[in-house]
Amino acid sequence: MNSVAVALQQMQQELAGEFADKPGLQRLCVPVTLSDASDPLAWLTAQSRYPQFYWQQRNGNEEVAALGALLSFSALEDAQAFLQSHPEQPFLRVWGLNAFDPSHGFLFLSRLEWRRVGGEAFLWRHLYSETSLKQDALAAAAFIEQLLPAKLLPQLNLKCLGESHLPEQPEWNRLVDQAVGAISQKALDKVVLARATDLAFSSPVSAAGFMAASRRVNLNCYHFLMAFDAKNAFLGSSPERLWRRIDDALRTEALAGTVANHPDDAQAATLGQWLLKDDKNQRENMLVVEDICQRLQAAVGALDVLPPQVMRLRKVQHLRRCIWTQLKRQDDALCLKQLQPTAAVAGLPRELARAFIAANEPFAREWYAGSAGYLSRHQTEFCVALRSAKVSHTGVRLYAGAGIVAGSVAAEEWQEIENKAAGLKTLLIGSGN
Repeated sequence: MNSVAVALQQMQQELAGEFADKPGLQRLCVPVTLSDASDPLAWLTAQSRYPQFYWQQRNGNEEVAALGALLSFSALEDAQAFLQSHPEQPFLRVWGLNAFDPSHGFLFLSRLEWRRVGGEAFLWRHLYSETSLKQDALAAAAFIEQLLPAKLLPQLNLKCLGESHLPEQPEWNRLVDQAVGAISQKALDKVVLARATDLAFSSPVSAAGFMAASRRVNLNCYHFLMAFDAKNAFLGSSPERLWRRIDDALRTEALAGTVANHPDDAQAATLGQWLLKDDKNQRENMLVVEDICQRLQAAVGALDVLPPQVMRLRKVQHLRRCIWTQLKRQDDALCLKQLQPTAAVAGLPRELARAFIAANEPFAREWYAGSAGYLSRHQTEFCVALRSAKVSHTGVRLYAGAGIVAGSVAAEEWQEIENKAAGLKTLLIGSGN
């Protein structure tokens, strides 16, 4: 087995060989040693090349760092078309983000991909050219020559200069009351309203340090970081799967309904049992289940809805129902179109809820409540981009939302988004103040 440095040396030796002066796609895989010091996030963020994408599966079994873009795609369907044009590469992955508006994305085929699956790790090198593999091999050699060894992830040591919300609480109260009024008039069944919290700091915020801090404490979550350049990034620690496909087997879920968590296990269990029995939260969850099943029914076989579970997170607990089925046709672009945005992040009916959000929320959601992950011909997995933040040099924008249904109380929903935002906010505000 090899260290990453030795694996890169092997790749450089291979790149010094002969390559055809014609179009093509080529992959090289070198196994690398795992040790207590092996952290793909630390290796990734030591580099000065972009984009950088880090992703860890919810159960921790799979972890990836993708570096440098050979090809970029502004929509998932374009990435899917590229993968379908290469049936000889069923395991080739494209990584990235889908925006809240699923017709927009930032996805890429990476130059290098550091991937851990269970207790094994591999470094993949990709070559691709529509004209000359020989020329791309030279570009790959130059790319690898510039790489740096991993370094310790930075610790957050920040001084907060100010905090503001979009909307602030009085405007939030009016917005919730407006939504409840629309629901009572049958214009909507549910709408998910979100808040952006802007934090200003006295020094630049390390997106990698922020991600590492969140990864340490926000368990049972997907972790993702997209660094667009040295100053701008989007990251999050999300509990919710949007979908996972292995060949034609599809798994998705309804994560809706929330109660606070508690550090005491017995009190947390009591709160969880209340959540399982609470009519408002059960109704909110079942609205999402019914919407998912309705949207998928024409594209899948029988739908199996599993019994409700309580998902316990750092600050809150959620009600979750898993949904398993088989696709009639392997089509990730269709899955994205049908599933995003779910009723858990937008509302019902979906288009009316999206219109309400667009007309009334005082900020653009951009990547928030979109999705983060990968697609390939064989397997695809995206999480919902919740519990997320945008880092812009010395500023951070945190996002949190709450599902508004009949009977929702504005003050209670404000407290819910406070609890949700705290999962990331306390990592920043508590770090140096």
